[in-house]
Amino acid sequence: MKKIAFLVCLLSFVFGFAQNEALFNKATELYNDGEYSAAIENYKKILENGEHSASLYFNLGNCYYKLNAIGPSIYYYEKALILDPGNGEIQNNLAFAQNMRLDAIEEMPKTEISRIYSSVVGMFTSDQWAYLSIALVFLFVLAYMAYYFLRPANQKRAAFISSILSLTFCLVCVLFAYLNHQQNTNDDPAIIFDQEVNVNSEPNANSSTIFTIHEGTKVNVLDELDGWKRIRIADGQTGWLKAESIKKIKDF
Repeated sequence: MKKIAFLVCLLSFVFGFAQNEALFNKATELYNDGEYSAAIENYKKILENGEHSASLYFNLGNCYYKLNAIGPSIYYYEKALILDPGNGEIQNNLAFAQNMRLDAIEEMPKTEISRIYSSVVGMFTSDQWAYLSIALVFLFVLAYMAYYFLRPANQKRAAFISSILSLTFCLVCVLFAYLNHQQNTNDDPAIIFDQEVNVNSEPNANSSTIFTIHEGTKVNVLDELDGWKRIRIADGQTGWLKAESIKKIKDF
């Protein structure tokens, strides 16, 4: 019975993979033919099947960019960049899409140390830092075994130094994985999808408008209350807007 269940699961996985691959190829073909809306439908069917990848979100971003849909194009490029943060092509296309926004919000200045910290910790995802630490653990074990079994003094010294360095870098990677995870937990980015949104001082329609933002602007969600979300924009200003005006980037 267990074997039958395993075979059913395996066949379902293979069929699902084949179906998604066919949808992806069809969507790419439609994109190349200029049928961007039809391509989007096929790409979204893959999302409905539960598959998420940087290439899938990147292609969706490209489709919406071709349709001059600023909010969705930036939204999908940002999602692709989370899954593949070092991809230069995604970064370039995101920059092109961001140039289409009406809002030109200046970011709060960062210290040089803060920029270096963000750059180093964000070099990999928390999972990638964790995988790197595991690889370094294996390297530490191999180096320690070499130290134990080798006889020449210079080889034992090299193996000992290698084991210490591997362990040290492993601990650093674990620390960076934790810091990256904390950074992502505190960071809850979203994209404005409405053409124009009034940001209010309180979570109700009768409160005063503090400022106005437009489609494609990236915000950080700080709080939620009764269908309203408190957001902060890049220059540090905060306020409340209707929840349906934005779409969170990390809603995988």
